[in-house]
Amino acid sequence: MKLRPFFFVALALVSLAGCKSKNNAGNNGDATNLPDSDYVNGTPLPQRDEGVSFMGPNVDRNKFPPVHFGFDSYSVSSEEAGRVRQVAEYLQDSNKRVIVAGFCDERGTAEYNRALGEKRAESVRESLIADGVSAERIQTVSFGSEMPVDSGSNESAWARNRRAEFGITR
Repeated sequence: MKLRPFFFVALALVSLAGCKSKNNAGNNGDATNLPDSDYVNGTPLPQRDEGVSFMGPNVDRNKFPPVHFGFDSYSVSSEEAGRVRQVAEYLQDSNKRVIVAGFCDERGTAEYNRALGEKRAESVRESLIADGVSAERIQTVSFGSEMPVDSGSNESAWARNRRAEFGITR
């Protein structure tokens, strides 16, 4: 009976140690240290009606190809930077706005994937700003692992789902 309180304290310490593995992310685009908390609270997940854009009827999400990311990363690679520049050039010649939506593959917790999706959207946003787009014309949202483009559970599917999509206002 005297060991029971010790057991619960030990169990609590082990549980806390397991949670500590995902703390603040570094600046190198490596997402292995994202926070446990979902810092994009309040971002509503869309209704999953077939044929309806996740960003609404006044947003064209098919005008530009998505930017893809490496596993557990939110850095825009040099191979993908051209896609961001293409969107930036288009926006500089128009009065339209853009929504950048971040997505992840199915691996990881819902909270972790929402945080990583937000980091991916923010990374693309910062690239657009660096390419001359006004920050006021860019909105970001994270959908985490919701709405995969490929429902498979293999590396090819996961690579397609690690992305940021552009939605251009109509």
